[in-house]
Amino acid sequence: MQRNDMDTLLFSRVAGADRSKDAGLIDEERFSHALCIERKRAERSGHALLLLIIDSTQIVETCLKDRVLARISRTVPAMVRETDVCGWLRNMLVPAVIFTEIPRNAVAQAIETIERKVNERLRVLLDDDVFSLVRLSVLPFPAGGGGERDEEEFNPLFYPDLTRRTFGGMVADGMKRAMDIVGALFGLLLFLPVFAVVPLLIKLTSHGPVFFRQKRLGQYGKAFTFLKFRSMKVNNDDSIHRQFIRDFIANKDGLGTGDDGGEKVFKIRNDPRLTSIGNFLRKTSIDELPQFLNVLKGDMSLVGPRPPIPYELETYDIWHRFRILGRRPGITGLWQVRGRSLSTFDGMVRLDLQYIRNWSLWLDIRLLLETPLAVIRGKGAY
Repeated sequence: MQRNDMDTLLFSRVAGADRSKDAGLIDEERFSHALCIERKRAERSGHALLLLIIDSTQIVETCLKDRVLARISRTVPAMVRETDVCGWLRNMLVPAVIFTEIPRNAVAQAIETIERKVNERLRVLLDDDVFSLVRLSVLPFPAGGGGERDEEEFNPLFYPDLTRRTFGGMVADGMKRAMDIVGALFGLLLFLPVFAVVPLLIKLTSHGPVFFRQKRLGQYGKAFTFLKFRSMKVNNDDSIHRQFIRDFIANKDGLGTGDDGGEKVFKIRNDPRLTSIGNFLRKTSIDELPQFLNVLKGDMSLVGPRPPIPYELETYDIWHRFRILGRRPGITGLWQVRGRSLSTFDGMVRLDLQYIRNWSLWLDIRLLLETPLAVIRGKGAY
């Protein structure tokens, strides 16, 4: 796409005072709502959106800052397309623009065009010393493709529906956290004999550490060290699991099926990497018990979606990623109890999203009470 074509795609050819009389910046609440709608539209359409932020908060003098904001708020809406949304962020102090329907293969060029055009306009509008204090940023959604860039994937700015805190929401979250702490401490005390015996069995049956440590992604893609009792041999090749995950997420036919029928499982049957005691630890979910320590640290909750491995994100669709946004990951959850590793990947994600949207303390309590029965049944546990 040529530069002039991109200019036409992103910016109005009419940039003057006449149009700015009718244009303006909507308030922060309506802008946040519009950002949520456009984000969801991008998730479904496969197109990208860009969020332009013009931050002049480094200007100390109040009167000067007010004049700069007034100039920017009058000028920017006159530059962009009528289909784009101009509004306020950060307590009505930061102007922003949502550029919609950007082709995914043109995101980098669009960012360069926006930065160039807006900077050109601000240089004309502002004195040099003031211009140097204005910070311009253009954020794409979606960003990147997972893997090593995992923590860049989930900018909370694009999720005001999740990050906006009401008093009632903060109270409920505080109660959930309190329940996590009490429940994790109770679990550690209840299973104290297991913590005494299992490490000894692991050491007697295989070489290597007692605990398996793995990088997992928590809420908003924040990485943390995930703990389990080690059920696999040390220095094993994870390529078998990487391929399995790619095939499972792609919903390839026959994946994980056994001789008894068409079950699909999210865990590898007859995993050759398991130790002699590893299958028992997985089947009984005893290997999961050290995650009570993750809960105490605040990386996880007792109830929530399962935390993914970073390389899983490489094959996620955009809508799949919402499963690690709405809530902290959990030891147990709706999928673990109702699906118990039996589902397509899309079905698993839909259960996670159902939990996020319908979350309540009572739902957490119900799932915690149902978890022991799911473990005893052992269906889908491998």
